[in-house]
Amino acid sequence: PGRGDGLTGPGPPETVAPTIPRYRDRRRAAGEGLPLGNMRRDTIIGSSPGLRRLLQRLARVADTDSSGLLLGETGTGKELFAKAVHDNSRRADKPLIVVDCTNLPATLAESLLFGHAKGSFTGAVEATEGLFKQADGGTIFLDEIGELDLNIQKSLLRVIQERRFRPLSAKKEISCDFRVIAATNRDLSAMVKQGSFRQDLYHRINTQTIVLPPLRSRVEDITALTRHYCDR
Repeated sequence: PGRGDGLTGPGPPETVAPTIPRYRDRRRAAGEGLPLGNMRRDTIIGSSPGLRRLLQRLARVADTDSSGLLLGETGTGKELFAKAVHDNSRRADKPLIVVDCTNLPATLAESLLFGHAKGSFTGAVEATEGLFKQADGGTIFLDEIGELDLNIQKSLLRVIQERRFRPLSAKKEISCDFRVIAATNRDLSAMVKQGSFRQDLYHRINTQTIVLPPLRSRVEDITALTRHYCDR
């Protein structure tokens, strides 16, 4: 199946079972979601038709627990909208951990993401939790995921699939409950064709997509934004 979560025929339970929550979340995402008047919007300012459509989509995605992908140009507020998804989800009282993938050096990425045991490398004087463990029960936001090294993409895919990982040099794996929201200003489908982004990871994070419009396409919101920042 093209999106990695469909069924072409009967299969064993271990094949069928993982598709059920993703199908359920897609059905829920097609519904109404949270009423806009009840949404926590933080500093998402405006009431243009384009923004209202975006918020309606955001509310439907927030009402599910599957991975989400935010697409938009630099400056469209991807982190702000990721926070809104988290704040309006059942995980709102748990951590939102932000990971800037542009600043993850390939040599340290696994230690930063998954943690490490004491003595695992020079300077590791104590065991350290990774960012995924810090997001346990909450949401991890992978900003600019298109910048990740291919080797890290492979490790990330397994963690997202299994919800388990082994900190660097640790003896045991750790189970972790987290939701992934990813974002990018790049064309991941084109990167998949070029071989610079893993197709299986793309399908895993692209369960639900939110496209963020630039301000030039919702100019009705400029006055409200101007007033907001003048008041500040």
